[in-house]
Amino acid sequence: MRILSALVVGVLFGLGLTISGMINPAKIIAFLDVAGNWDPSLLVVMVSALAVSFVGYRVILAREKPLYEPSFHLPTKTAIDQPLLVGSAIFGAGWGLSGLCPGPAISATMLFAPPVYAFLAAMVAGMLLHDFSGRRT
Repeated sequence: MRILSALVVGVLFGLGLTISGMINPAKIIAFLDVAGNWDPSLLVVMVSALAVSFVGYRVILAREKPLYEPSFHLPTKTAIDQPLLVGSAIFGAGWGLSGLCPGPAISATMLFAPPVYAFLAAMVAGMLLHDFSGRRT
C-alpha cells in the first residue's frame, strides 16, 4: 500500500506540473525574464502550491504519525549555511539557464525531448559528484 500511495501522489504531482506548464522550459524562462517579456502566469501556480502545502502540512502534521511509517521524517537542519547558499545559487542558475528543475524534468521525460534527457544526465552527474566529494548534509 505504501508503494501504491507513493505512485498515486507522484502521478498527481506530475499531472499538476504538466497542466500548469511547469514542464515547459520556455514558460519557466519567460517567467524568470522579469526585465524583458515577463510571463507572470507561473506566479499563480506557485502561490496556489504554497497555499495547498500550507494547509496540507497543518492537516497532516496534526496526525500522530503518517499512514505507512512509524514517524514523520522531517528535516532537522535549519541553519542557513554556506553549502545551502552555494547549492541554492547553483540550482537557481541551472533552473534559469535550462528552464528545468528536477521534478518537472522527470515529468517532462514523456515529451521525449533530448534536452530533457541531457538535463537529467547532468543532474545525476552533479548528485554523484556531490556524493563522491565526501560532503554529507
